[in-house]
Amino acid sequence: MTAKALLSIVNLHKSFGGVAATKQVSLDIVKGEIHAIIGPNGAGKTTLVSQLAGVLLPDSGRILFQGNDITRMPAHRRPHLGIARSFQITSIILDMTVLENVLLAVQAKAGHSYRFWANSGDDASLVEPAMASLEQVGLQNQAMQMAGPLSHGEHRQLEMAMVLATNPVLILLDEPTAGMGQEDSTRMVRTLQALKGSRTIILVEHDMNTVFTLADRITVLVEGQVIATGDPDAIRSNPMVRQAYLGEELDSIPSEPHAEDPMTKSPPAC
Repeated sequence: MTAKALLSIVNLHKSFGGVAATKQVSLDIVKGEIHAIIGPNGAGKTTLVSQLAGVLLPDSGRILFQGNDITRMPAHRRPHLGIARSFQITSIILDMTVLENVLLAVQAKAGHSYRFWANSGDDASLVEPAMASLEQVGLQNQAMQMAGPLSHGEHRQLEMAMVLATNPVLILLDEPTAGMGQEDSTRMVRTLQALKGSRTIILVEHDMNTVFTLADRITVLVEGQVIATGDPDAIRSNPMVRQAYLGEELDSIPSEPHAEDPMTKSPPAC
């Protein structure tokens, strides 16, 4: 584990029925960075994130978080260390308001019992951080609306607010813009840009414009193996990456993606 690493993945291996989904994956995640994990379908991206979240246990290897070995730690204990996996911390309760859903996450982090029947919505110590999280994702004006009628993109934003309400140290994001329209995708990208430096994020994402806009570093997985890790320019120019995965798709991404909102144009197919 390097001196700056918040999370170290050491020779992580996971097989299903004799097929290796992650093959001796080693990687350091630096505090404050957005680190994207990309690769073709079946590359092992979600399997890797599931092992980091504790949903899957590796066959071998180690996961070190803030210097502590969490390899065999159950999934339900990892959020208490500050590890949050977007869209899997809790499900949206459709017949509750937007605010009430975020209040659940605040209460869970604080170790409170669920006290909606005891007017938890009047408790400023719960409402204030919940509203702050909704403001971060742009849903503060919908706080008192029922969650059910929200659009798909707004559900994703609400789930992100619930993640942020737990005040995580490390956020695991698996396809945060999947299924979104252009406007919702733009909003999500801006939300994540605003978190740069204040949160450490591991991002699995197929949209290359989003990846190259957000990522400080990128790791490429192919058939469960890391073939390259580096900053966006290094990944763009890496011949192994171009041959194994991205090919001409890199040519469609602006050479300075941070200078242009990627969602103002149609994303390339992946």
